[in-house]
Amino acid sequence: MGQAENIDVDVVIVGAGPTGLFAAYYAGFRGLSTAVVDSLPEAGGQVTAMYPEKMIYDVAGFPAVRGRDLVDGLVKQASQWSPQYLLGRKAETLGETADRFTMTLDGADTVRARAVLITAGIGEFTPRPLPAGDGWLGRGMVHFVPALDEHAGRDVVVVGGGDSAFDWVLALHPIARSVTLVHRRARFRAAESIVREVRDKGVRIITDAEVTELRGDERGLADVTLEIKDPETKELRHETLPAQTVVAALGFTADLGPIESWGLEIHQRSISVDSTMATARKGVYAAGDVAAYPGKVKLIATGFGEAATAINNIAVEIDPNAKLFPGHSTG
Repeated sequence: MGQAENIDVDVVIVGAGPTGLFAAYYAGFRGLSTAVVDSLPEAGGQVTAMYPEKMIYDVAGFPAVRGRDLVDGLVKQASQWSPQYLLGRKAETLGETADRFTMTLDGADTVRARAVLITAGIGEFTPRPLPAGDGWLGRGMVHFVPALDEHAGRDVVVVGGGDSAFDWVLALHPIARSVTLVHRRARFRAAESIVREVRDKGVRIITDAEVTELRGDERGLADVTLEIKDPETKELRHETLPAQTVVAALGFTADLGPIESWGLEIHQRSISVDSTMATARKGVYAAGDVAAYPGKVKLIATGFGEAATAINNIAVEIDPNAKLFPGHSTG
């Protein structure tokens, strides 16, 4: 999906999650060329990075759809208009001339566009580190599991107590040789129903425990050592588990990064927009979870509608003779 050089398009979309992908489709439907920028290496945003195998139940028209399948469908839908994907690239500065925005990406490449649509979701998210995992990222330790099959037949240790940790356990349990969940407390942040489902499957859960060491060689990870505190006596004991994969699902921090310096009205990592999805800076729009207005409900379905609203208003801003509503796609 390409590297940037000096690209000139009608609309540059910042964020390749579901909202950004649908915006790329709808912009093509309106006859607008697009470039889609995202700091993650794959399209799909948070869905691809965090829960590609999880079923999503609140997308219109799908009783249930797997995250990966939803993203694949959105990419295919947009592909008929050939958007340019600039993945693994961070949008840094946003300059402006008389008729164009100039966006600088990391590496000093630029994208020139007549309008900007920000669909950055929760922004750039950084996984919280596993203290004992220093130096093991990509060598057996991961934060996300975009491809389950890579861990087939392995001993997997999942560290964490939130919904994501339990999701990974459920996804990996059918294909891994063994799955063990390790959490530093006896109580979990995950929903009670998902905790019960994991327990019912007989997955071993070790609480009041912390990973103190990861060991292996140049071929990869071999085992992990835990320090486990007895909840009654407070005595410590150590246990070593075989592990070729450690999933560090400890949550993440998020921020909008350089977007915060683009002259927008921002409150608590959300960009204020009006009913046309326009921000405080003319020619810059926002849609999806990153956009905020009174009564906003953050759903993927909401983002799809906001993307269409933004693109239609962008089309009129670019060409005042264009119609706001172009008609239905069935026409």
